[in-house]
Amino acid sequence: MDNSTIKEGFLGQRMIVLPNEVIHRLSSKPITRSFYVTDMGYYPKANYHHRKRKKGVGEYIFIYCSEGEGWYDVDDEITPVFPNQYFIIPRNTKHSYGAHKSNPWSIYWMHFNGLLVNDLIERYRLKAKRTIAVPFESGRIALFDQIFKIYKSSYIEPQMEYASISALNFLSSFIYDDTNNLRTDNYENLVDSIIEFLTDNIDKSYTSEDIALKFNYSSSYIFNLFKKKTGYSLIHFFNLKKIQKSCEYIKYTDLNIKEISYKVGFQDPLYFSRLFKKYMGVSPKSYRTQIEN
Repeated sequence: MDNSTIKEGFLGQRMIVLPNEVIHRLSSKPITRSFYVTDMGYYPKANYHHRKRKKGVGEYIFIYCSEGEGWYDVDDEITPVFPNQYFIIPRNTKHSYGAHKSNPWSIYWMHFNGLLVNDLIERYRLKAKRTIAVPFESGRIALFDQIFKIYKSSYIEPQMEYASISALNFLSSFIYDDTNNLRTDNYENLVDSIIEFLTDNIDKSYTSEDIALKFNYSSSYIFNLFKKKTGYSLIHFFNLKKIQKSCEYIKYTDLNIKEISYKVGFQDPLYFSRLFKKYMGVSPKSYRTQIEN
């Protein structure tokens, strides 16, 4: 937590530092201990803004530049920061940062901590960039303002819980921005079309090459694109959908296992049973027995 003051104030600045007593409560309660904010603020047109911490601080620092320019230095590497870019400084790490002299930044910032932040930051680090660009969204700023208002007006436990959950949502909207916007990508529309095709043809059998030919792309391109979005290879995903459908048949129809095998595109019932057990942990027959008992 940074309790230092700003020598030069910024017109319109907002800042709040939670009392240590409140932070201790947040860090010990079941709902808030996973993620909580210790300090947050907004500095508009922050002329001469500069921070240097030789030992860092005990929390992670998130900074989002909404306009203007700035810079930060971690591990003796200076990185420029431009509008609609954000960065996160690791806790307990020597660092410095500041506004551009002639075009000072406006920043939304937050110090945060909690049990899940290490894993959350790993997602950020996997992007392998020192600053990350995100499109401006008024909804993010509205959420930030709401969180700030809660911290400013109340320390009542339910409200603090809501503020912590909202703050995690705010930060996640940056770290997972590429995931948030998947459906706006034309390439992702292709994956959605493939999923729809597979779902509509669950009773058939296809190879990766069949699918690639159907959609007029190379099989390697389809494979890489599909796995990037779903986390599965195309055929693995198709088999999962088949097993899912077979569970529905077992649960809601009187079809025998052989008939169900044909219904989901497997002409070899023994192979179907082996695949079912691989995904479900039990054979189709045992699965039916379990849900009937």
